[in-house]
Amino acid sequence: MVVGLRGFPNIQGGIETHAQHLYPELVKLGCDVEVLVRQPYVAADRYTWKGVQMKALWSPTSTGLETLVHSFLGVCYAIVRRPDVLHIHAVGPALFAPLARLFGLKVAMTHHGMDYQRQKWGRFAKFVLRLGEKLGIKYSHVCIAVSKSIKSFLEQTYGSGLNIYAIHNGVSIPRQVASQDILIQFGLKKQQYFLMVSRFVPEKRQDDLIEAFLASDQKDKRKLVLVGDDKLGSKAYLDKIHTLAQLHPNIILTGFQKGESLASLYTHAECFFLPSSHEGLPIALLEALSYGLYPVVSDIPAHLEMELETGHYFQLGNIPKLVERINQIPKGGFRKEDKARVIAEIEAKFDWKEIAEITLRAIESINRENR
Repeated sequence: MVVGLRGFPNIQGGIETHAQHLYPELVKLGCDVEVLVRQPYVAADRYTWKGVQMKALWSPTSTGLETLVHSFLGVCYAIVRRPDVLHIHAVGPALFAPLARLFGLKVAMTHHGMDYQRQKWGRFAKFVLRLGEKLGIKYSHVCIAVSKSIKSFLEQTYGSGLNIYAIHNGVSIPRQVASQDILIQFGLKKQQYFLMVSRFVPEKRQDDLIEAFLASDQKDKRKLVLVGDDKLGSKAYLDKIHTLAQLHPNIILTGFQKGESLASLYTHAECFFLPSSHEGLPIALLEALSYGLYPVVSDIPAHLEMELETGHYFQLGNIPKLVERINQIPKGGFRKEDKARVIAEIEAKFDWKEIAEITLRAIESINRENR
């Protein structure tokens, strides 16, 4: 049984995308999987998707309460249903790991990143998220970190004798989409726009990217396309992004996109940006590389773990350096042979089938624990 996410398929969020790919693969490996999803994001009370059973539980729509209330109700539901393993995602929901253990459940936790570093949270919320991390690590039988840097951080913070596995996110190599309907809709041309796909929240730093784009030599030659839901962030940040976007007609906000429309935007873009200050192991970047896009990303640990060439990185928050990187992007992005190499490397290293097999072994290790 799984708790800690809004739901899937096609619901925006890194954890949601992670779960959408992971759990159908676990079903193929013989697991019975039930995911507890949040009613505001799904249409049905109960449904099945690619063999994964989905059960919707009520949650409030308040950003500050949604996760905690739904996670509490989810753990209570699990206590009644008695699954073999309760798999909790993220540090906020992990706050209730002790409750699950109190009632004799076996608990796995996946740590997707230090959510208390997100700028949107106040002091008390950050305290609660740190506490959730601490309790999740202490009371889970096994912890999965989505990057080596997170695993290292957890071991340094909580001790090296913990049962922590570094199992990174994966990506499914997509088909290239010939359709250009979404491009026509937004006045775009193939290989003549830059792309960023992300939620509109301060730590994604769309504002840095827009400011750098406006200061670059490319602002009149290329378009900057920002894809993402602008309903989940703070109003002040959203207002800032919309104000900046109005400064130049070549800055395009498409809203949330999915399916063939999103695939088409990836297929025909020239370059992909991710200037974030906080990531676990970003699935959006993996997806961009799976399309063979030329990446420009901030030099945070999660991005450095991708081991890109030096020229693809810029110092976090350094607008002049980001401007320099934008001006250095080769026309058309990667050369054909480099694009093929990047796609092959991503396919070999970030295969969801293999990741599911490793995840299952990690979860099965719970039965070997003496805790």
